[in-house]
This record gives sequence, C-alpha cells and structure tokens, in this order.
Amino acid sequence: MSGEAMLVFDEGLTAYDFGHGHPMSPVRVDLTVRLARALGVLDQLKVVPAPVADDALLRTVHTAEYIEAVKRAGVDPDESDLDHGLGTDDTYCFPRMHEASAHVVGASVEAARAVWEGDVLHAANIAGGLHHAMPSTASGFCVYNDPAVAIQWLLDHGAERVAYVDVDVHHGDGVQAVFYDDPRVLTISLHESPTTLFPGTGTAAETGGPGAAGTAVNIPLPPGTGDAGWLRAYHAIVPQVVRAFRPSVLVTQHGCDSHVEDPLAHLTKTVDGQRAAYAALHDLAHEVCEGKWVATGGGGYAIIEVVPRAWTHLLAIVAGHPIDPNTAVPESWREDVKIRYARIAPSRMTDGRDATYEDWSSGYNPDTWLDRSIKATRDVSFPLLGLDPTY
Repeated sequence: MSGEAMLVFDEGLTAYDFGHGHPMSPVRVDLTVRLARALGVLDQLKVVPAPVADDALLRTVHTAEYIEAVKRAGVDPDESDLDHGLGTDDTYCFPRMHEASAHVVGASVEAARAVWEGDVLHAANIAGGLHHAMPSTASGFCVYNDPAVAIQWLLDHGAERVAYVDVDVHHGDGVQAVFYDDPRVLTISLHESPTTLFPGTGTAAETGGPGAAGTAVNIPLPPGTGDAGWLRAYHAIVPQVVRAFRPSVLVTQHGCDSHVEDPLAHLTKTVDGQRAAYAALHDLAHEVCEGKWVATGGGGYAIIEVVPRAWTHLLAIVAGHPIDPNTAVPESWREDVKIRYARIAPSRMTDGRDATYEDWSSGYNPDTWLDRSIKATRDVSFPLLGLDPTY
C-alpha cells in the first residue's frame, strides 16, 4: 500500500452553491484550498479531480424517484418540491443541482476507492460531508449523502465493517438512518444536544435497529461545550467503541461548525480543539484499521475566520505533515481575503488555546450536564458492544 495521501478536488466542486446569502457558501472550500496551497500543504498531497457519480451509484443510497426530483429541481429552480425537501427554507433549489451534488458524491467515492484499493493510505474530500440527506429527501443544506454513498461503495467492494465518526456540531442523522439496521456499519456522532439544535435527533438511546444494536453511538453535548469538554467526551467513548467494532476502514465527517464563532450553533470549540480532534481520528485510523482513512468536510459557516484554518489543519494531518498551530497565516492569503471580501482574516493558525482536557479516568461528576451525557452514552452503548461502562 502506498503511503501517499490524496485530496480529491477540482474547481467544479464549488458549483454546489445555494446562492448569495446562503450560509453554506462554496467560498469556504475555495479559501481552504487557497490557504492549504499557500502553506505548502497541497505539495504533500496527491490532488486529483473528482468524477461525477452516475445514477446507478446514487441509487445505492437514494431512491430513483428522489434522483429524478433533484434533476427536475435543477432545471426549474423556482419550483419547490417540499415532499422531497427541495426548495425549503434551508435547502434551496439551484441550477444544475443534480450535477453539482453528484459531483460531490463522486469525490467522496473516489476518496474511498483510492483508500480501499491501496492507491493511498488517507484521502479527503473537503467539499463533502453532506450528512443530513436522506434516501428520498434533502435536508439541512444536503442534497445527496456523499458519506453514505462512499460507505455503501466500501461495503459493496469487500469492506466487512466500516466505522463512521461525525464531529459536526449537528447530528449525523442521514448517515445514521441509512445504516441504522446494518450491523456492518458503526455510526458515531458527537453533536450539540438535540434539545437545542437541528435536526433534533441523536440521543444516547438511538443505538441501532434490530440485528444492529450497538452500531449507532450518539454523544449529545450541552450548549457551550468547549475544547476541554468535547475532547473529554471524545476520549471517554470513541476510541473504545471503534476498537471493539474492529472496522476495516474509518470514514470521518469534519464539520467545523462546533467553533465558538460559528453563527449557527452553540458550542465553543476553537481551531486548536478541532485540530486535536482531527489528530486523534488520524491516530485512531492507524491503530484500528492500518491507517485506512477517508475524511470529508461538512458544516462550518464562519467561512473566513474558521473554516479555511480548520480544514487546512485537517488536510495537513491527512498528508502526514501537521502544521504547527503557531504558524503565521501567509500574508498573500490574508491580502487576497481583504481584496476579495473586504474582511480581515486571522493572522495565525491557532486561536491560542492548548486543547488540554481531563480524562474520564479522573472521575465522574454528576453535577455537570457534560458528564451526565457522557455517562448516559457509555451506559447504553458500551454493553451492546461488549464493553464495561465502568472502566
């Protein structure tokens, strides 16, 4: 197996664009690639263009009726199809929506193929991570569910078990729904509590369907959770359940909308905590599945202040050459942002936090919402996977 790492990207991926004023601007992907290039990260990655997924590939997760509805919506974006979640207040219709969405899927499947067939050890599609899309419905800015299609491709091509870890601030409901009854796929989601944030799902009690009990693990976090609390929750649950599941490959979703400056949610992480999460997932892939790691993007709506730095850190970790957090953001990139967007970009690749945390072994504190949530997930999920929740 090659030790090379890959980014699947071409400019066509920025056509996934709901239009002016929509939070999910493709500017965030463009700025990430520009920053990664300016810092030399792309020099450490094999960069390949993304194919467009054909209908047969899309139908491995999505219904034929839904795919036709997306095609119609892209031809006449002024017409809504609310039965299929198209033209809603969050998932607008836009010209050539099917083609743009299928392109994102093709990128994630190409990343999965390259890892599974041994072309590279790690591969990323930062334009992907559209985890809310359901088999027959668009939702939450997501038209086609590229992580789910990539996971299904892996299963169809010989992967016995796939673990999916979602660190977006929103519950990874679409991926969970697709594989809820499939014991071959472990879905793990760390997200803001469903009592305070869309999509309102992802309680600890959601553990998998008949014949797949234990293969959905949900870690709902209280609003206001920052780096230390988030990392405490991650390390108290995720490595243990992934080890117990013994996946053939790790697929991850890296929405960076958990940041304190993100306008759509209420966690208080920093770029430093996000970088620590990415590094932990990289290490977990090497521990449990010989390094086979497919990473996607996801949410993130502080499109200048946060997303480019967070995902550039992700790409550097994928490449095997992490960036020192104290690295200066290149002046050429900052000047470009100032000229193009009349905004002042951050000057360093850090928010000045050290991302330390207290390990779960330090003791359970029932007086905190965070610890009660961690314990609830451990208590319900660990026994289903043959783990003792008291350790």
